[in-house]
Amino acid sequence: MSSRKNARGIALIEVLVSLVILLFGLLGLVGISSRANLSELEAYQRVHALQLLQDMADRLNANRKVAACYSNGATGVTLGNGSSTAPDCTTGTVQERARAAADLAAWDAMLKGAAETQGDSKLGGMIGAVGCVTQESAADSIYLIAVAWQGLAHTAAPLLADETTKFPCGADAYGNEKLHRVATTKVRIGALK
Repeated sequence: MSSRKNARGIALIEVLVSLVILLFGLLGLVGISSRANLSELEAYQRVHALQLLQDMADRLNANRKVAACYSNGATGVTLGNGSSTAPDCTTGTVQERARAAADLAAWDAMLKGAAETQGDSKLGGMIGAVGCVTQESAADSIYLIAVAWQGLAHTAAPLLADETTKFPCGADAYGNEKLHRVATTKVRIGALK
């Protein structure tokens, strides 16, 4: 009879060990699932940033005669969360200036998530999105378009080409530069004659 009691005790220990192993497996799955969700949101934000970059590059190319209006000359324009409105432009025709102002206002609204709303709430978009257009070279008509946003996990902070200076678009806007994300593109306006 004592061998039956020992067998029951061993079976109970085996069940407990199996439950502990199952628990660790389930905790691992929960961790993988949460990391996958984080990565999915980061990828969504990056795709959204690339779409906004391409949108502004297309707008600037379509109104190239007053390209300087998009960057306020050498001063640069910053739009999106925590930024002011676009400055007035004085070059080009009235229609070209109005189109540049409308393009900048539309881009500002998209950076702020106006395209993804439900009722009065802005649901989608990127966290703390900021868009910048700067004229890198007046002689060559080169414009740098950047979209910055707040990531969810720490990575390396974005730097300029010298690898020591913080990337200016969105710098110090997210509490920690390791949460700062940025995507850029350059647009060169050809001299048409």
